[in-house]
Amino acid sequence: MMTDTARNMGKSDPAAHHLREMCGRDAAQLRRGEGLWVLPPLLWIGQSAVVAAIFATLLQGTPGLPWLIVMTGLFLLIGLVRVGLETHAADRLTRLARAGVRRLRDDLVERETRRAPHDPARPDSAALAVLLAEKLDHLVPYITRYRPAMLRVMVVPLTILVLAFWLSWAVGLVLLISGPLIPVFQALVGLAARDASVRQMAEIGTLNSALLDRLRGLVDIRLLGATERMVAGFRDRAEALRGSTMAVLRVAFLTSAVLELFAALGVAMVAVYVGFSLLELIDFGYWQDPLTVGEGIFLLLLAPAFFEPMRELAAAWHDKAAALAVADEHRALQARPLRPLPGTGGAADRLTGAPAIRTRGLMVDHGAPLRFPDLDIAAGDSLAITGPSGSGKTMLLSLLAGLSAPDAGEIEVAGRPLDDTTTDGWRARLAWVPQGVHFLSGSLRHNLAPGATAEELADALGRAHAQAVVQRLPRGLDTRLGELGTGVSGGEARRLMLARAIHAAPDVLIADEPTADLDPETAQEVTQQLLALSQQGVTLIIATHDMRLANRMTHRLELPPFGEEAG
Repeated sequence: MMTDTARNMGKSDPAAHHLREMCGRDAAQLRRGEGLWVLPPLLWIGQSAVVAAIFATLLQGTPGLPWLIVMTGLFLLIGLVRVGLETHAADRLTRLARAGVRRLRDDLVERETRRAPHDPARPDSAALAVLLAEKLDHLVPYITRYRPAMLRVMVVPLTILVLAFWLSWAVGLVLLISGPLIPVFQALVGLAARDASVRQMAEIGTLNSALLDRLRGLVDIRLLGATERMVAGFRDRAEALRGSTMAVLRVAFLTSAVLELFAALGVAMVAVYVGFSLLELIDFGYWQDPLTVGEGIFLLLLAPAFFEPMRELAAAWHDKAAALAVADEHRALQARPLRPLPGTGGAADRLTGAPAIRTRGLMVDHGAPLRFPDLDIAAGDSLAITGPSGSGKTMLLSLLAGLSAPDAGEIEVAGRPLDDTTTDGWRARLAWVPQGVHFLSGSLRHNLAPGATAEELADALGRAHAQAVVQRLPRGLDTRLGELGTGVSGGEARRLMLARAIHAAPDVLIADEPTADLDPETAQEVTQQLLALSQQGVTLIIATHDMRLANRMTHRLELPPFGEEAG
């Protein structure tokens, strides 16, 4: 949405360049809207001429009533046109700005939705949420206030300056000297405004990320007695955010103060010159004939209008700084490499054939190559993947489930290559029990199995040993747990996900640490249920540190520490 009028804005600044690219789809429509925005202050020149003519005629004699009515009507007509144009232009720019921000938000959501769950370049969810929900809206005032104000500054003062020089070279010289000083000082202050806005945006994202992290670990924090330390940490972060916000406000007030100082001096000097000239106390500053009363009034009315666009630009100066800070963050996010989710991610018919799995030469690049041994998993087998933390157990499960694509090697499932054409059909045959559980917005019943009967859910919960978890919830299956499963522990959330997997009757069950965070008795019960599924013909693939569970599987794969080759 950038026009040629703003090309002087940071040509060598990557954030400014990215901001132009972000807003580049509606350039033609915005040029028309900004052109309309420039007309109202130009129409004020016409109104000023009408007012000057009326007062000059009143001072020189008694004008006729019809003439006064006509001139007053002309003044009101121009005023109505001014108001209408300004209202229409503001409404048009606002609609375009909001549509552009909505499009940017949709594009960003679509991009991140296509990212594989275990992509190492995945951004922090809290920082991303703040960017989507709050920070992108800072582009709206930049488009609706700063850009139109910049265009007015480039057109209106120059027009008034030409008229001022035409009537009096002295008035034109006053405006010519005082006017350029304002953008010079604004540019100097703007450097501080940019830095302050960047710090403020960074503090907002950091504070939200910290809040999400503390919510995730709230139970552990309370058990460790670290609540006071957590509160103190948030207090310090909130104080830092307050300080950065006040810094932005101080810069904004400083910008306005600089503008008002030079504007007041310029208007005062014009008023002094015009007054002394009309009183015939000075005899210079005009071309041939001294100023008339009408010309003096006209210049007095134009002097504040000369500085008005600069006032608007000063008021919107911090909007530009905030928008550039957001553009810089958006640019950094888009620069992150994207490991897309294989397939379309939508519903698909189940892939036919025995759910056998075969892998050869799998490698994932995480800065250093992470290689996996070749696998041959027959239908109905049970495989335990063990190894130290960071050895790639979760990543291997993600590859086998079709949630990530390898950088090298091949995976064959049900006798067919696992690629974008088969991934959706393969995932339709799977049940996935992740280590980090996330719930959808809705009731627990909706998360477990929408449309399932009470008897079906009771059977699945019983086999996953999760009945007690549901019974102690305030509304049972109608309870909303929130995204992070507030109200249940990590082990309880995993048992609920196991119940969902059991109800789905999958051909292949892939589970990441299914017995973690469980007491020995419950872990043993979950192990028995997993073995029962395996005996029913379900192919079972688990990643675990639980050697008791691993030893009950028919096969076991030990992954070496990251960076070491498998033996």
